[in-house]
Amino acid sequence: MKIRVLIGDDHKIVRQGLRSLLEKQPDIEVIAEAEDGRTAVRLAQEMMPNVVVMDVAMPDLNGIEATHQILTNAPDTKVIALSMYSDKRVILNMLRAGASGYLPKDCAFEELVQAIRAVAANKTYLSPTIVDVMVKNYFHRLEKVNSTAFSILSHRECEVLQLLAEGKSIKEVAHYLSVSIRTIETHRQQIMKKLNIHSIAELTKYAIREGLTSLDINSRSK
Repeated sequence: MKIRVLIGDDHKIVRQGLRSLLEKQPDIEVIAEAEDGRTAVRLAQEMMPNVVVMDVAMPDLNGIEATHQILTNAPDTKVIALSMYSDKRVILNMLRAGASGYLPKDCAFEELVQAIRAVAANKTYLSPTIVDVMVKNYFHRLEKVNSTAFSILSHRECEVLQLLAEGKSIKEVAHYLSVSIRTIETHRQQIMKKLNIHSIAELTKYAIREGLTSLDINSRSK
């Protein structure tokens, strides 16, 4: 039986390139593509892939929160992060969300295939580059790692923070999440209180630093 793979990346050329290469593997089948985190969650729930290859920096819903939601709805699905981020904080947040693998985007294609096969067999796969980052920074940054956005904020607050950081208005965020404007205003106040941040500009910088969004996504949303 082939390994059924869903590709989540906001760059079409990346999705097409991965699909083309993966479909040459006799034991791998690409069943769907998602251009944002929210679509990845929906498709994963509908199509139940064996493995989701997920970018961390995704619009509307980042790969970390998307991974959490996918595994909440489909616990047998495995998620591999394929990302430009090699910061320990981002890696740890992705693993905390339930990812079974993490690779840098500049890894060799053969390594991605190896990772897909490994996690499909219920193993964990971390690229040697990622392991090196984590080991070198473990003791130096242990205390800081324990105090990240994902340990301070609720999952809904992380969603709201990302959408606000990407330049969406309170009204737009309320529409996206199908809640009232007052609810989003309350979330924003709680986020700022918890983080001790007092402006949207500061929230945006914080969200980028924590891996909830990226400068690339932020600039394209404006």
